[in-house]
Amino acid sequence: MRCCKRKGRNPLPSPTMAVEEFAPAKVNLALHVTGQRADGYHLLDSLVVFAEVGDLITAVPDDKLSLTIDGPRAAGLAADADNLVLRAARLMGGRGAALRLTKRLPVSSGIGGGSADAAATMRALARLWQVPLPGPQAAASLGADVPVCLFGQSCRISGVGEQLEPLADLPPVWLVLANPGVPLSTPSVFAALTERRGAPMPASLPRFASAGELAGFLSLQRNDLEPAARSLAPVIGTVLKALAAQEDCLLARMSGSGATCFGLFASATAANAAALDLGQAHPGWWVACARLLG
Repeated sequence: MRCCKRKGRNPLPSPTMAVEEFAPAKVNLALHVTGQRADGYHLLDSLVVFAEVGDLITAVPDDKLSLTIDGPRAAGLAADADNLVLRAARLMGGRGAALRLTKRLPVSSGIGGGSADAAATMRALARLWQVPLPGPQAAASLGADVPVCLFGQSCRISGVGEQLEPLADLPPVWLVLANPGVPLSTPSVFAALTERRGAPMPASLPRFASAGELAGFLSLQRNDLEPAARSLAPVIGTVLKALAAQEDCLLARMSGSGATCFGLFASATAANAAALDLGQAHPGWWVACARLLG
């Protein structure tokens, strides 16, 4: 179990320094599927935030491009040409660099781990090589979540993920993330959808003075992927029930395409206590407590 902890930003390096970039977990506080294009891509209306728990990308100058993977969640990940980290590096120009991915987030878990890693790779290489970052359309060629992960701030996303609208300052919020160890394929979850044209969120979002106000608004919104994900992994219902039962939990919901779920809390004390309780009650789950970034 990981407890709430703050992450700092690194200073700009010289062109010869090794650089590190944090790849924070992406959390969909709400996710409405509002349509489907003729090419099969789904239209979304989603509130996305980032949590102070995630992977780490390290980039060191080298005469060739390479990738090594370590960390507690590295098992089963291949450092081959199709890895999103290397694909992101090639999008940046594919110069020489020795890349290391320290994997701490569970894979195929609905919190944008691979997309966050790709975005962190591009940020690291932009600093290392002193080149500009790609725009949202180019970043989207790597995956629908990559533009928002590259943006790296709380925002409302629409279209197929390339339209980004920054959110006004959010109140202090802590998240408890819980994943039961069941990977879910995003395409499989979308394929299991029975309703693809849901209503969007209100055109204008209110300002939230407290975590309670944010939770109240979110309780009126949805994650349209949750029913489909639960049909494929019924244990998600168990996770949501366990989160909702925690003292002072303001809201429990699945993130993204699952199976990671989150509980929303107004204080670090309450969130840490809930994470400790969940971790002890379900030792096979991945559980993390993290403050909402920004």
